[in-house]
Amino acid sequence: MSSPWTKPDTSTRPIAVIGGGVMGRRISMMWISSGFTVLLCEKTSVTGNAVGYVQEHEAEQAAKQHTTPAELKATTSLEEAVSNAWMVIEAIPEKLDMKIDLMGEIDKLAPPDCVIASNSSSLRSSQMIVKTEKNYRICNGHYYMPPEQTYYEVMSCGHTDPNIFPFLMEKAAQAGFKPVHAKVESTGLIFNRIWAALKREVLLVMAQGVSDGHTIDDMFKSWFKAEKGPCLMMDTVGLDTVYNIETVYTEQRGLDTTVVDWLKENYVDKGNLGAKGGTGLLG
Repeated sequence: MSSPWTKPDTSTRPIAVIGGGVMGRRISMMWISSGFTVLLCEKTSVTGNAVGYVQEHEAEQAAKQHTTPAELKATTSLEEAVSNAWMVIEAIPEKLDMKIDLMGEIDKLAPPDCVIASNSSSLRSSQMIVKTEKNYRICNGHYYMPPEQTYYEVMSCGHTDPNIFPFLMEKAAQAGFKPVHAKVESTGLIFNRIWAALKREVLLVMAQGVSDGHTIDDMFKSWFKAEKGPCLMMDTVGLDTVYNIETVYTEQRGLDTTVVDWLKENYVDKGNLGAKGGTGLLG
């Protein structure tokens, strides 16, 4: 089926990143460091930290890319952020109702050739198009933890113009990412399906009192010659995000709720979110 999508001009138009949390600020920094102007849309209370992160890291990343950093602009207006964007990156919390509402708003405000990509790691973009019409330009565009982990996964919403994928992958490679294509719709895309199973078992070991986070991380690092263990990685992302993602998997796959219940009671409800505040899996 033909699509009205045409390649947008990426030289004069910005990228809009919606959400300036742990992931939104890292994504923004990577694109800016490679010379792509970014409009970051977030509440004022979060914007300062996000802008500070970008300013702290952009020169180092640009040196790796042999590029000159572009400009970061911040706004609280979704319309201002997306009205002239060539790509909108949705990077809000992993809550489906919020994403459905936001995608509907972006679809109305963004130009017809603008690619709308969700950074969701567990929700399929096909679940987010309840209130959208121009679904030919909507997809998953999932980042991990740049600049340390730069894989970038793209996946169709079921209606995405197939020409969008080589276009996005080419642009992402220019920005220092390692793009890969999930060729069919999959909850969790590629690596996160594998990573989710590992995280779940780690959390179950802790929930059942078998061992603690430090022991698990030490053994993991020794066995796999890794620099970081799974508990440190979860603490870095934030245990609220881990909880939200695990809740999606639990509901969609009919899994046992022991892990999500334990996370909620012992960490999320108490504000113990790891690097975001309080204590984490490593104390």
